[in-house]
Amino acid sequence: MNSNLSEEPIIYYHGTKADLKPGDLIEIGFSSNYGTKRKAKYIYLSATLEAAIWGAELAFGEGKERIYIVEPTGPIEDDPNLTDKKFPGNPTKSYRSQHPFKVIGEVEEWQGHSPEQLKAMKDHLEKLKQQGIEAIED
Repeated sequence: MNSNLSEEPIIYYHGTKADLKPGDLIEIGFSSNYGTKRKAKYIYLSATLEAAIWGAELAFGEGKERIYIVEPTGPIEDDPNLTDKKFPGNPTKSYRSQHPFKVIGEVEEWQGHSPEQLKAMKDHLEKLKQQGIEAIED
């Protein structure tokens, strides 16, 4: 077998409640979907659908939960909010960047978490907030 064959391309996802279309860019500088909603210094994506589902479900706003297939336009790095503190080695395949992500398409069918799982996660995030721990650290 030839070891020079390229591997399957990685598919990246971004979960949100924003209404976007193919070709749109997701960029820094907008209010974050999480924490204190300050201006985002990074944007986030994941190579797992599971992490993107959490992103869509936990995003602020009343819009429809959406998961977009995105393409980074510049370098990405491991998301320290997850990798350094919660999941060493980045098993969630979560990343961040200061460069835009181009929307390639939308995942139309996906299964969200149960109401119990969602409540448990929101309760956990609220507990962290009360302890002064920000959901996303720059």
